[in-house]
Amino acid sequence: MSLDLSHGGLLRLAGIVIGVLMSLYHMWAIAFGSPEAVYFRGTHLLFALVLVFLFYERSTKRAGKPADIVDYGMVALGAAPILYLFLNYDYLVNRIYYIDDLTTADMVFGALMVVAVIEGTRRALGWALPITAIVFLAYGLFIARLEPMRLMDQLFMTTEGIFGIPLSVSAAYVLIFVLFGSFMERTGTGQLFMDFAMALTGHSAGGPGKVSVVSSSLFGTISGSAVANVMVDGPIAIPLMKRTGFPPHFAAGVESTASTGGQIMPPIMGAAAFVMAEFLAVGYGQVIVWALIPSILYYVACFGAVHFEAKRRGLVGLPRSELPRLSHVMAERGHLFLPVLAILAVMYSGFSAPMAALVGTLLCFPVAALRATTRQNVTLRNVLEAMADGARNAVTVALACACAGIIIGVVMLSGLGIVFTQIVVGMAQDWLLAALILTMAAGIVLGMGMPTTPAYIILTALLVPAIIKLGVVPPAAHMFALYFAVLSAITPPVALAVFAAAGIAKADIWKSGLAAVKIGAAGFIVPFMFVYEPALLMIGDWPWIVWRFVCAVAGILLFAGGLHGFFLTRASPWQRAALTVAGFALVVPSIWADIAGAALAAVVLGSQWLERQRMPAVAGTR
Repeated sequence: MSLDLSHGGLLRLAGIVIGVLMSLYHMWAIAFGSPEAVYFRGTHLLFALVLVFLFYERSTKRAGKPADIVDYGMVALGAAPILYLFLNYDYLVNRIYYIDDLTTADMVFGALMVVAVIEGTRRALGWALPITAIVFLAYGLFIARLEPMRLMDQLFMTTEGIFGIPLSVSAAYVLIFVLFGSFMERTGTGQLFMDFAMALTGHSAGGPGKVSVVSSSLFGTISGSAVANVMVDGPIAIPLMKRTGFPPHFAAGVESTASTGGQIMPPIMGAAAFVMAEFLAVGYGQVIVWALIPSILYYVACFGAVHFEAKRRGLVGLPRSELPRLSHVMAERGHLFLPVLAILAVMYSGFSAPMAALVGTLLCFPVAALRATTRQNVTLRNVLEAMADGARNAVTVALACACAGIIIGVVMLSGLGIVFTQIVVGMAQDWLLAALILTMAAGIVLGMGMPTTPAYIILTALLVPAIIKLGVVPPAAHMFALYFAVLSAITPPVALAVFAAAGIAKADIWKSGLAAVKIGAAGFIVPFMFVYEPALLMIGDWPWIVWRFVCAVAGILLFAGGLHGFFLTRASPWQRAALTVAGFALVVPSIWADIAGAALAAVVLGSQWLERQRMPAVAGTR
């Protein structure tokens, strides 16, 4: 293949080289120990800024055009402050921050750093997060009356601002897991997940919908992005759902809801889960334990919604002749599950999550080489492109975390977090449910305009302390914020996963959004469940944890049945209402509520069973 020596061709080559170097740098840091915080986080941000200014256009007018002199100037502007810190590292670590005054050079390079991060974030993610950062900066300077020198000290000269915990998580955790996902995609694991789900559930009622639920939960382990999940899974699952009789808007709702859950589904969750582990000072393995039951409940709700809707509409699955055989799928591609299993094995052997992800990443291509069916993916070009893809895919998270660092820096220095906590506690009047509803609304609104990670970080700074003060255990409070930052992807009016799925399904956006909320409705209840009953986070005694899990699964299924008008048979209006109430009762953490819910469910299921028994007899008299 001839080398493209045009400006655009050389730029693309440079992008691959920079991406490969970024990936190799982070792999080296995990294997041999990362450098000191400023060097490690600064290098991570330097790579991200170079990539974003070279490959993300500054306006729609320049779409498809290669970088020009302005973009190269922005690269220099973004690199200069970071290189300044590196070259003056001894000065940086020996000065007493907040006490020693900044020099003119410190102030100038600090201002350049803030501008570069905000502009880079705008290019990568749009205006929502940068405007939020600008509003917080304005609050700090003009309302909280922070000294510009002290603010710049916080944001640029310490690890409490731009180079704070969010960027640390992006550098240490996110990139290697994104790289792992890129390696998995390049070795054909996405096809394995789809075939595995088809073989498992494709033949049952509403089979393609269940395929979407299962494959999206699996693909979420290598994607971590709801929209990316939809764009990979949707073009296959959505047409199959439409073909078997699901309306287009329902097919889009199923795909978007199932894809959104990938960020809360262990073993490899979205980037915000790694931030949570850092904030709570626990291992990522502990976050997986907390997330396991809530994520199962979320997908039980999705699966139940698809099943009951299919049954109500009389839809059947795909013919077995059109489906792959499970044994055939596992024989051809089952070995591609090994890197995921390796990550779990290494993590639970006591090694760090990044080390586990590194092992899984390094195994991807050797494992693909084990069988002839996947061996064609093992090429040097594929490896290099996987590394470049991984680096590019991590850019948006890196810049979101750096920009969120500006917000966190202002919040910490101004004491806004404490003020916000007092406001929320005052508004809630010590009523926890009101504080939770406020947090839910804030999470959904923030998530509409920005990715999950910065939305979760802002919630953690402003609202999570308030609900902890009202008595919620910290893991439950953080998981609550994470859930609603994630669920904003399917909550109208700005529901990015729904937009992507509706485009594929050629469906009305509003109908698709309402269908997604209905399918994921039980998922909106799950966070309230584990706040009031931490046993669902596996906190407490095992007998009670198991009991609450069983009741929660039953309640979620009854609730889904009530919403979709079917359980054992088509539900009448009073049965739908009773199923919904019974479902609510079973998720309330009380033995008496469990008994009441079970009794009400027994009445409905008994009446439906009798109706179903009469159906053949009625049919026989016609």
